[in-house]
Amino acid sequence: MRISKSRWKVVALAAITSMLLASCGTSSPAAPTSAGSNAGDGTPTVINEVPGTPQVAGMTGTISFQVFGDPAELAAFKSVVEGFKEVQPGATVNIVHVPDQGDHMTRLSTSFAAGSPPDVWLLNYRRYGQFAAEGVIEPIGPLLEKSTTLKEDMYYQEALNAFRYKGTLMCLPQNVSNLVVYYNKDLFNKAGIPLPARDWTWADFVNAAQRLTSVDAGGQKIYGVGIEPQIIRVAPFIWSNGGDIVDNWEHPTKLTLQEPLAREAIQAFIDLQVQYKVAPNEAEAKAENVEARFINGRLAMYFQSRAVTPALREINTFDWDVAPLPRFKQPASILHSDAYCISAASQHKDLAWAFVEYAQGPDGQRRAAELGRTVPSLKSIANSPAYLNPAKRPASNQVFLDAIPTMKLVPIMSTWPKIENSVNEQLERAFYALTPLDNALQIAVDQTKQSFADANK
Repeated sequence: MRISKSRWKVVALAAITSMLLASCGTSSPAAPTSAGSNAGDGTPTVINEVPGTPQVAGMTGTISFQVFGDPAELAAFKSVVEGFKEVQPGATVNIVHVPDQGDHMTRLSTSFAAGSPPDVWLLNYRRYGQFAAEGVIEPIGPLLEKSTTLKEDMYYQEALNAFRYKGTLMCLPQNVSNLVVYYNKDLFNKAGIPLPARDWTWADFVNAAQRLTSVDAGGQKIYGVGIEPQIIRVAPFIWSNGGDIVDNWEHPTKLTLQEPLAREAIQAFIDLQVQYKVAPNEAEAKAENVEARFINGRLAMYFQSRAVTPALREINTFDWDVAPLPRFKQPASILHSDAYCISAASQHKDLAWAFVEYAQGPDGQRRAAELGRTVPSLKSIANSPAYLNPAKRPASNQVFLDAIPTMKLVPIMSTWPKIENSVNEQLERAFYALTPLDNALQIAVDQTKQSFADANK
């Protein structure tokens, strides 16, 4: 992937990221607070992990680990940290928890600008291009090559390839998740509709969504499907239909959403709301997000990655499972992966790598997998009871693994977050019938021209 050869200043990186992520704040990371505190206003919570009683000689020192996610997701990271303390009792890992991913990105950028970044941080592959271009990431590849316990071939290459920059592995992915359909089994059974098949089509899906959209005995509207109008949700259907989102993945110069096969898939996606009314309208979506609507039993199908599983496991009012994405012409899915990255400016790189090596090793990945947060990138754990245990929902965990050969990535480039934001804004307008689809696509193409040009300088 070609990224601008000119070196950005770190301060500019912070400013750019702030503009790209509209939902983000601009304040710096908060000072450490007591364990378990939660401001509830976007302020990061720093959980001071108390070192365990030393059992064997090992590493000492303190590092910070910044993560994002809801409380159920946080539990998985806390479990990994606890496991690391057991093998390195003299070391301390302070978790800096920022619930919102957008705020997490802005806080990362401002901390780099201030010269005080976390030692280790979680980063989604769609957003790491700007950091890799600036050189603020300590490359993981050379460290992994020297490891006596971990090797590249132990991981799914689909996840590793997402974090390679100019041939070097920059961060170590914790998961190889993808987009799937979470579905309410009780609603399907009540309506007498067969559960989604492994090879179901888009027509099968739309038919089910229409039959599942209804009003319950209490007058509550139940919708067949909940899905955000975003490029990462639409892209796999474009690929399934034989289209693409850009003209060249390695050296993209423009969007190709107006091409016939791409536009056809986008129109089918838009019609879920505009024509069939099987998805909540704009006002309803703002009043209650799709995850909450699914948890509350008023949504039959919910499109999301593995990250939501810990929260859904708390549901005790109905049964649910996962199905692969419905297909147009061929099966297709999209990678959802985030990785552990080490700051180039860290003063504790040895300890930071020791933590990453543990977290991404068999025991660390087992802990995260058991709590449902990840589809393990480590093949041995992905194919073990820690992940595949049918007693822990979803029962069809294999669905995620079966999709790996069909998954694709969005382009890895410094300006992709800005491009994605522009496209998402226009897809949302078309999805809620605020503007015709062709107008929305043209605006998206026009708005992103400069971003593609900047990335290819």
